[in-house]
Amino acid sequence: MPPSQPEFRLFNTMTRSVEPFAPTDGDTVRIYSCGPTVYNPAHLGNFRTFLFADLMRRALRLRGWKVRQVMNLTDVDDKIIRRAQEQGKTIREVTEPVTKVFHEDRAYLRIEPAEVYPKATDYIPQMIVLVERLIARGVAYQAEDNSVYFAIDRFPGYGRLSRLDTREVRSGARVAQDDYSKENAQDFALWKSAKPEDEASGAAWDSPWGRGRPGWHLECSAMAIDLLGETLDIHCGGIDLIFPHHEDEIAQSEAATGATFSRFWCHGAFLLTDGSKMAKRLGNVTTVQGMREAQISAAAVRHFVFNTHYRKELNLSEEALEASMNAVRRVGDFADRLATATGGTTELAVAADSAVAEVEAALFDDLNAPNALAGLFTFITRANAELDKRGSDTESLERARAAFARINGVLDIVPERQIDDPELAAWVEERLAGRRAARERRDFGEADRIRAELAERGITIEDTSAGTKWKRSR
Repeated sequence: MPPSQPEFRLFNTMTRSVEPFAPTDGDTVRIYSCGPTVYNPAHLGNFRTFLFADLMRRALRLRGWKVRQVMNLTDVDDKIIRRAQEQGKTIREVTEPVTKVFHEDRAYLRIEPAEVYPKATDYIPQMIVLVERLIARGVAYQAEDNSVYFAIDRFPGYGRLSRLDTREVRSGARVAQDDYSKENAQDFALWKSAKPEDEASGAAWDSPWGRGRPGWHLECSAMAIDLLGETLDIHCGGIDLIFPHHEDEIAQSEAATGATFSRFWCHGAFLLTDGSKMAKRLGNVTTVQGMREAQISAAAVRHFVFNTHYRKELNLSEEALEASMNAVRRVGDFADRLATATGGTTELAVAADSAVAEVEAALFDDLNAPNALAGLFTFITRANAELDKRGSDTESLERARAAFARINGVLDIVPERQIDDPELAAWVEERLAGRRAARERRDFGEADRIRAELAERGITIEDTSAGTKWKRSR
């Protein structure tokens, strides 16, 4: 590691400690991150986890490494089949529109695309091969219902990730459903014998054990090994996946290959609404579409999420979102000022170098985004003070611009400035003309009324020596 590069550290759920991290080959970080089950649009709680993965990949690249990220799209499971049955559709007809919404929401939140988005249904042959290997090694068996189960008592390491006490587990008791709780730590289904509803919805395939479909956990192991190799650098997801999903992935992967499945396990905490985990079944769901309709910018959502460390629970509230909207407006104003400035001072360059060092130290220390944001806002305060001096040092100004671009390249919290609604833009210009006329005739009450009318539509105005500037603030 070059001496100029600080150590990169991550919390490893397997060891419950923050450890130094570097990719196995010293060059490319191989990440598998659990993606959405595409039966319903993902809610903001899901997207907190996806934003955590986005922060991770950007921070790893900032450190100088390449990234190869695989994020699965679960397009066959109990929920999807149930939805298909209710709607009289195939699983593909259920999942394709939801997959499209996921990518639209992901793009809106500026989450960088993973290198690969494999669909479970495209990897059935690889899953069958994996099950065959597990049967051959004596850790899986076909039951009387023709489904194939993993025997957890034949895998001595079962329970390491979740710290589960397997002494309480009933040997041979089977769990066939995809949703189950910590009390049900028993042999889990690798391959499920097809039922009539599976056949009707297009969720059944030929296999050596008869017609059937994969269990929930099998897809991730098969796709990760196929696309990234037997040992990953990082496997990440929400904290709710530690057990049973990731525990079962480890068991089936390591029993099949004999190799460590992932060197690091990284998990993001829940997003709460009024103190409860955000979940579709609770009805306290906020969608990205809802954020868009409320004209809450992607920058504000990113700031809101990154203002709390990824391993701490985050509570969604109107006040917190409002604070984030105000914060990113300040960042946007600074970005505009930096772009139009003509010179700086020596101290501006010092502030820039200090900001980069502070932000990198935070991000490389277990992705401490709150400290990184604090470093950014300290820089904005210092830089604004120097820009007020109207210096002429262009080299310092360029260093400040480069520092800001480097920091924002990870956090990505500059609000979009462009107005893509010509009718709105024309209306704003018409109201501003009316306000100018009111001010000229010294009717300041009318001028204030127009300002308030603009604010109601999410338009902020600023009177400058060059005229009145406006921007969309929400």
